[in-house]
Amino acid sequence: MTEKTIIVTGASSGIGKATALAFLDAGWRVGLMARRADALAATCADHAHALALPCDVTDADQVEAAFDTAQEKWGRIDALFNNAGVSLKSVLIDEKSVDQWRKVTDTNITGMFLCARAAFARMRRQDPQGGRIINNGSISAHVPRPGSIAYTASKHAVTGMTRCLSLDGRAFGISCGQIDIGNAMTDMAASQAKGVPQADGSIAVEPMMDAEHVAASVLHMANLPAEANVQFMTVMASAMPYIGRG
Repeated sequence: MTEKTIIVTGASSGIGKATALAFLDAGWRVGLMARRADALAATCADHAHALALPCDVTDADQVEAAFDTAQEKWGRIDALFNNAGVSLKSVLIDEKSVDQWRKVTDTNITGMFLCARAAFARMRRQDPQGGRIINNGSISAHVPRPGSIAYTASKHAVTGMTRCLSLDGRAFGISCGQIDIGNAMTDMAASQAKGVPQADGSIAVEPMMDAEHVAASVLHMANLPAEANVQFMTVMASAMPYIGRG
């Protein structure tokens, strides 16, 4: 058993839940953060080293309180998987409302900033100093899908945060990396298995992969020694239309 600790955001379902379970199975102490307290409680009931942290990542006060709870219980925070995010149905920019834009950017940018900020502050000041932040990007951080301006812009912003955190964290032993994911089977991505818009205007069913492959990749990143870091990793369904696209 390890005494290492990690907070996983968006941990009530999908990639976040799969990753939290992978870390618990590996012996980590895991703080599961999400808005759905009932879902968190159900997961934590079966795991002695799981800590439910009900929280809306877009609320700065809630984020700080959740990180305080984890630090008070564990004494330190070794890692953050900054995973919580939302997406929208594909539509052109003039069909997307300002409220929809803000819903995506509030969670995918501001929420990630608030959680990274809270983790960085505690990692910087704990003894021994340091830790690791792993941001959930997307292959949309590299190329867009049709009609995805809000989501794509948000994931490009995540890449900027990853680079800045990597630079600013060096003096404090804080590493930051990013995992860019393509077509992991989750509720959020289920539509891709039914057919999604392609760059040529067609609708196509795309290959998917199990979310557990993502979880295993995040665990690998987190288990590296302090002197090593995966700066960027892409994990995707092997045959999805990404390489060679366009």
